[in-house]
Amino acid sequence: MTPQPLTTQPRTANAPPARTLTPELLRAWAWHKQGLDGSLAGCSAEQVFARAGWARSVGGANPYLTLFARAGIRREQVDADVLAHRILELPTARGCTYVLGRDDFAWALTLGRDAAEATVKVVGRIGVDRGEITLLEEQVLHTLAEAAVPMDPRQLKEELGESVRNLGEEGRRKGATTTLPTALGILQSQGRIRRVPANGRLDQQRYAYELWNLPPSPLDDDQGRTELVRRYLGWTGGATFKQSQWFTDFTVAQSKAALAAVGAVEVPTAAGERLWMLPDDVDQLSDFQEPDDEQIQLLAGTDSLALLRRNAAELLAEEDQHANTLGSLALQADLPDHPIVDRGRIIGLWQYDPGKEQIVPWVFRAPTNAVTRRIAEVEAWIREDLGDFRAFSLDSPATRQKRIDNLAAAATGSAAVS
Repeated sequence: MTPQPLTTQPRTANAPPARTLTPELLRAWAWHKQGLDGSLAGCSAEQVFARAGWARSVGGANPYLTLFARAGIRREQVDADVLAHRILELPTARGCTYVLGRDDFAWALTLGRDAAEATVKVVGRIGVDRGEITLLEEQVLHTLAEAAVPMDPRQLKEELGESVRNLGEEGRRKGATTTLPTALGILQSQGRIRRVPANGRLDQQRYAYELWNLPPSPLDDDQGRTELVRRYLGWTGGATFKQSQWFTDFTVAQSKAALAAVGAVEVPTAAGERLWMLPDDVDQLSDFQEPDDEQIQLLAGTDSLALLRRNAAELLAEEDQHANTLGSLALQADLPDHPIVDRGRIIGLWQYDPGKEQIVPWVFRAPTNAVTRRIAEVEAWIREDLGDFRAFSLDSPATRQKRIDNLAAAATGSAAVS
């Protein structure tokens, strides 16, 4: 569905001419807004997530690298922040889990409630009514209140006994083997319980649960949607209507209302896109200039720089988008490997080989000293802090070996051409 034009503030007088908003400039602008230019050095994890956006967590190492790349924060400090509830992994926008700062906990949870309630409809289609789930929720709360320590799903299921219904083959096909995950999801979205990483680390998906009873958000649903759009436009520095809808999962009407509420400004670009931006960002973009010196970062494939707008292809230089070896990459919304980036432009890809304890990079052109140095720094950090770099919970050295081999072959081929 193509959205109709919004009724918002007109373009400000300071908005730069469309011809000046080239892909190169906009890549560097997004890089700056993401704090990857060194402007977040020394900041806390909470400050990084407030400025650059929540870190997508799928049992992978992205949250750790998000903080290391932008502020030099090591894993020990990140884990301490989780333990102290300064940052937590919570279900929020689109029902997806992100790591975010404590100032956002309550209102961010409200964004994931519809997704949690949707699971009630799924089990309802196989004969589970809402009353059964509500009763199970209360039994979970009572069990956790009686427990001395957090309980994992297996322990909860054993303690709850027949209160947890097995949904059989039909449930398995619908992704719901028992009624317990639905009850846990509802309680999490309400802030009544929270997940605790089994070993204190974010790069895995083994959890236990404990009571939480987070005070409710003072924002109503409309205010919560407005706040998310305000944050999203600030994190990205500007996005198309379609991109904002993908991230928020708002309806057309909800998106229009939120954009109008934040006073979003529609700004045309040299590529013909129309970006919705916050008024202050429009003014700042008018004076923004792409840095002259290299700013090299190794990021996760799920880093906010690419994930928030799912525009990985736009982060490639035009000549790389049409190169034989990179043409397929330019057609993908999400990256198959982790990117090596300079001022917003993807200049290479990488994976980590834990057997050899080294990064396997493919730099599209001859690597500069700055690229080589940053690869070595991130490689040492992975060895010392993480031991491995998983993209998601089921990622393993064996499952990524083909990607590692492909990168090594591509790097050898590029060196031969050079």
